[in-house]
Amino acid sequence: MMTQHGSSTQNFRKKALHGLTYIALALFLVMFGSMNAKQARAQSAAATPPPAAAPANSDKGIVGDWQGTLHVPEKDLRIVAKITQATPGGLKVVMYSLDQGGQPIEASSASFEGGALKFAVEMIGGNYEGKMSADGKSIAGTWTQGPKPLPLVLERATPETAWAIPAPMPKMPPMAANADPSFEVATIKPSKPGQQGKGFGFRGRQFITMNTNLNDLIAFAYGLHAKQIVGAPAWFDTDLYDIAGVPDVPGRPNEKQSGIMMQKLLADRFQLKFHHEKKVLSVYTITVAHDGPKMKKSTAGPNDGDAFMFRGLGDLIVRNMTMKDFATWMQSGVMDRPVVDQTGLTDRYDFTLKWTPDESQFAQFRGSNVKMPTANATNDPNAPPGLYTAVQEQLGLKLEATKAPDDVIVIDHVEKPSAN
Repeated sequence: MMTQHGSSTQNFRKKALHGLTYIALALFLVMFGSMNAKQARAQSAAATPPPAAAPANSDKGIVGDWQGTLHVPEKDLRIVAKITQATPGGLKVVMYSLDQGGQPIEASSASFEGGALKFAVEMIGGNYEGKMSADGKSIAGTWTQGPKPLPLVLERATPETAWAIPAPMPKMPPMAANADPSFEVATIKPSKPGQQGKGFGFRGRQFITMNTNLNDLIAFAYGLHAKQIVGAPAWFDTDLYDIAGVPDVPGRPNEKQSGIMMQKLLADRFQLKFHHEKKVLSVYTITVAHDGPKMKKSTAGPNDGDAFMFRGLGDLIVRNMTMKDFATWMQSGVMDRPVVDQTGLTDRYDFTLKWTPDESQFAQFRGSNVKMPTANATNDPNAPPGLYTAVQEQLGLKLEATKAPDDVIVIDHVEKPSAN
């Protein structure tokens, strides 16, 4: 449930999508590829029958299904919180945003003491605090995600009143490692004026982009920064496209295979031709700081997805990523020049990173209806530190500007996309 706060972000995760940088006004959508609200309402799933009312200071009194409507500027969102007793004295809370697909997301912490329910959802930077009524039938509280809390009253559900929760999305198996996929069919349309957001991802088997220009598409396809693209016409920056396509091979493609599909699309529909050169460029390098890395190694399985997602500009969540992946997504989504991984670290990590952006960052999102950082942001005494300090203090890494030889592609020929 991500609420609007200036430059809020729509969250994607590669387990549901396939890794991207995505900035948009959004709510709970950690699972973009799920069904729409009409489909969610059509699904039927049995809700857990609520227990009998118990004293407000008893964990048993809070166990059950709770539901309420979060009123946000874009729409009303029906929220369900399933609360179970995980261990003696401990609670487990699983949330569902029914009008955004209704897929489950588990709270990272939860407590119920003295009639007060508190839980946090670290994945989306959300927190709920509420007080149970004397009759144990409702909880009056607030949902906070960003600087502006929103009221959220939860009512205890009964078998007669419980909202249906959609069945979990089936997990798509990975595409064969030796597959060489293309788009079986793809549409390319100019983005709608004023459309919020920017990014790449999957909705089921359909690969989509939104508000992406040719610099974005080439950078995604070849793992480059826009400054590694030379000789591009001016419309590379200004013309925005939405793309939707389905792979011609079963399964979910990995990142390399997704890039291959985009490379073929660019050659076919944009008639892109280029050649490679080496040039000395201004870059950022990522190295390990003196005290060593502070990141937590991921416990995700070998076939689990990874994630690079923003809850707001400068509020980043990374899941199950290598440092090479992190460098690639930082250069494509944040930095004003290429980023080179020199950490020597090969593990996958989970971490969050919070910083106050400066005006050189997130340039890739200018023109895509995302509120950009301003110099005034640094006047807040409670604001996080700048990126370079945050990387060292929070991750145990160093991000430094330098010069290094790097690959560039020189555009020889390109055309605006052919008709669908």
